[in-house]
This record gives sequence, structure tokens and C-alpha cells, in this order.
Amino acid sequence: MIRKKARLLKTSGRFDALLKKYHIPAEALAINRRAVSKAVAVGLFVALIPMPFQMLAVVLLFPVFRYNVLIAIAMCWLSNPVTMPFMYYIEYLTGNWLLGRKSVENVQLSVDWFQSHLDNIFLPLYTGTFFYAIILSPLAYLLVNRLWIHSVKKAHRQRSER
Repeated sequence: MIRKKARLLKTSGRFDALLKKYHIPAEALAINRRAVSKAVAVGLFVALIPMPFQMLAVVLLFPVFRYNVLIAIAMCWLSNPVTMPFMYYIEYLTGNWLLGRKSVENVQLSVDWFQSHLDNIFLPLYTGTFFYAIILSPLAYLLVNRLWIHSVKKAHRQRSER
């Protein structure tokens, strides 16, 4: 099977030198259907997991999955200080529902409260987290993949009509 070469970003000499100096593979910047689809899936998966250093996790996963790192990092930013409370709360409620447990009542936004209730929060939160990550990441991959294919076919039709 002949493997197609990935189209890479057109880069200047300075940028090429920077990539070479820091041993950054050009694949990390590839703009093609597979690289972008995988980047969206990996970035979303990591974004949904409550953990520190999400962007570092995306970079460390690159050798395994080979995707556009910049797009994956951008997807990580879906979980930010504004969206995190809502995301994690929904994941917590979903985890409780999946485990058949009751939610913790009278939530207080303080470190002491969270430390004293961590045993009741941790398992449902991560159950809901992995539920959404395992369901939404492949769906995002398929959606981006299909949209890319549709876009290419549409552009091809438009060119052939001219």
C-alpha cells in the first residue's frame, strides 16, 4: 500500500530552522484529514478529564497517535476557568446517575469543603468524565472526518462545474 505524504504547512526558512533546532517533527503541524480529526478527538478527550497540565498530556500523546498538536492544544482550551465548573458538574451528575448514587447536597465553593467531601465526589466525577470522553471523542473524530470529506467533495464538484 502506497502511503500518501501528509501536506504540511508551508514554512519559512526560519521556521524550518526552529523545528530542526528543537527536534519538532513536521507531522506535528500536518494539515490533513486524519491529523486534524485525530487532533480534535485527542484534544477533546484530554479537555474533558479534570487534571492539571492538559496541554502537556496532549504533547506527550503525540508519538502514540500522530496528530496536529496545535489543534489538539486548542481543543484542550475548551476546559477553561469559565467552562470547567459546568463541565465537571455535569460529569459529576452523570457519574452519580451511572453509579446509581445520590449527589452531594449543600455544595460550598471552598477548598475545605471539597477536601472533606472528596471521597463522595471523586468516583462519580471520573466515572462521568470517562463516560463523556469515551463517547464524545470518537464522535468528534467521525464528525470532523465526515465534514472534511464532504467539504472536499463539494469543492471538487464546484471545480468540475466551472
